[in-house]
This record gives sequence, structure tokens and C-alpha cells, in this order.
Amino acid sequence: MNRIAVIGGDGIGPEVVSAAVEVLTAAGDAYGCTLTFDEWDLGAERYLRDGATLSDAERDRLVGEYDAALLGALGDPRVPDNAHARDILLGLRFCADLYVNYRPCKLLLPSLCPLKDGARGDGIDIDFFRENTEGLYAGAGGRLKAGTRDEVALQESVNTWKGVERIVRAAFEHAAGAGRGRVTLVDKANALVHEGALWRRVFSEVSAGFPEIAQDAMYVDAMAMDLVRRPHRYEVVVTSNLFGDILSDLAAQITGGIGLAPSGNLHPGSWALFEPIHGSAPDIAGSGTANPVGAVACAGLLLDFLSRREAAAAVEAATLASLRAGVVTPDLGGRATTAEVGTWIADRLRRTTNQATIGVGGPRRRPAKETRID
Repeated sequence: MNRIAVIGGDGIGPEVVSAAVEVLTAAGDAYGCTLTFDEWDLGAERYLRDGATLSDAERDRLVGEYDAALLGALGDPRVPDNAHARDILLGLRFCADLYVNYRPCKLLLPSLCPLKDGARGDGIDIDFFRENTEGLYAGAGGRLKAGTRDEVALQESVNTWKGVERIVRAAFEHAAGAGRGRVTLVDKANALVHEGALWRRVFSEVSAGFPEIAQDAMYVDAMAMDLVRRPHRYEVVVTSNLFGDILSDLAAQITGGIGLAPSGNLHPGSWALFEPIHGSAPDIAGSGTANPVGAVACAGLLLDFLSRREAAAAVEAATLASLRAGVVTPDLGGRATTAEVGTWIADRLRRTTNQATIGVGGPRRRPAKETRID
């Protein structure tokens, strides 16, 4: 039995998470995965009501008593400084040492790509490995003379050999295990010379242990241009916290939009937190128009994390079927509601499994106005 903590969060978060849980339940029933779900009241409503974000005891319970957590979104305009979101999301990332932010960006349907050559047969399938506990998000720095015309703000990028080595190694190990042929390092070593020198040295050292995998390095500005020009070239990308945040959003957009994109905050072999990369979208909360596919894709990543790979592949296949059938929300040109998309995918899982049981199913394959904090 696997225990999953469910954190709806803010805005559209509870709606998309509800759809994802419905899909997880269907996948669990269909593939013999015993999953239990506990809802956690963490988000802006609690913060505004009680002034509480995430206590040390709650964090310890989440990490110690659950196999993983599923988060909808965090961010609320009533909390303009996003204090609750930082405490919850960044607190879990740092305190649970979730050093891998895994963001797969896969074009499931060629028509979803906004690029003129997006329908090329080889598709776009990029796995981003974003370092998740260091860099400019480590919180190092401060302000002097705050609130005056002489104010000075310092934000320092923290990069350690340990932190860089383990994210680079995770990217290469993933590439080797998934049959990917190239790992690309993205940095700004020509301008950020100190951190750039560390990343490049570690990348060279780790890549030497994987001679069968091609490796190269790109400056982040050149990479942003090249993702638009020839995204098909890239397979696995490893980069720093800030650059990974930005580039994975760009890659999500060229593979159909951030409403389709999942992410996993991981400590391999330990604990994980899964969240769609979109924000809380408070302007459409409660309208039933939020796209749940990113959250459903998180359900697939969660199953894969639990080594339920057949179930994970089935979730992706059912999601692809919904896109092909046009059962989509308005952002993709459809008329379905958030709940209807989730229910359709869940029903598809059940139907496909029943067909396979009686021998008529085909083979399964393994694939894939915002307020937010990343």
C-alpha cells in the first residue's frame, strides 16, 4: 500500500488535483496498485485564516509517513508576497532535500505545437533536470538601506560541488536508463565565470563515466533561441535552478502549453512531491475551465516513481487518447470541463484494462493571469 498526501493548494489547484486523484484511483484499481489519499489543508485559505503555513511537525509527517505528495498549485493575490507558497513549496524542496526538479516536456500531439515545423515525425521529447536546492533560489543575500533611494539588494547564487555533481549524475543516469542519446548542460559560463567553471568541470568529470552518451554545453541565451529553432535536437537537459525554471516553461509552451506540463521534485530513493508547472490561475478558479492534463501527467510520474510503470504508461496512453478525441478544455480549443477531462481519462483506463483482460486490447508501451511560485 502506498500513502499519498494530497495538497490542493490555491486557485485551480483543488480542481486539477481532484481530476488527477480520480485518474490515480482508476489506474490503481486497474493495475493492482493500492493507493490511499489524505487531503492536507495547506494553502492561502489556511494562511489567511490561521496565519499558518507549514510547521516542522507537519513537514516531518509529510516526508516520514507518506510515499509521495501531489500538489495542485500555490499562489493567491490576497497574499501578495507569496509567503505561504515559499514556506510550503520551497520549504519542502529544501528541507526534504528534493534536489531533482524533473520536468519532462513531450509533444503528445503534433497539432499542439505552435512552431511551424512542429508536426515533424520525430517529435519533441526533452527531459529537464533542474537543480532544485541551490543557485539563486537558496535565499542567500540581503538588502541594505531598504525602502530608501540608496537601497542595495544582493541575491547570491550558491553552487556546491556536491549539489552540482548529484544533479548532473542524475541526468546521466536517467539518460542511460531511458535510452536517451544526449545530455546537454546549460549555463552562462562566459559571464557567470565562477559557478560556470564549477558546473563545467563537474559535467566533464561525470560525463566521462557515460561514454555511450553524447554530451554538449550551451549558453542559456543560445539555448533559449535553439529550443525554438530546433527543439528536436535535445533529449536530456541539466541546468541550474533559475535557468531550469525558465527553459522548462519555454519547452512546455512549444509542446502544447504549461497546462499539459508536469514536474517532480525528487530525492531519488526517498520522497517526492509532484506538481503541474502551471500556476494557481485565480482568475479562472471555480469556472471548470482549468486544464487538468498537467496534474494528470503528474499522476503518471508519481506511479512511475512508485515503480508502477505499466500503470504510468497507461495514464499517458489514456491522456493521449483524450487529446486525440478532442476531450479537452477551452485553452486547447475544446468544450470539456476540468472534471469531464479527468473522468474521461479515468474511464478510458478502466475500459482499456477490461479489454486487455479479455484479450482484445493492444500492447501497452511506456511513453509522458497567473499567480505562482516556482
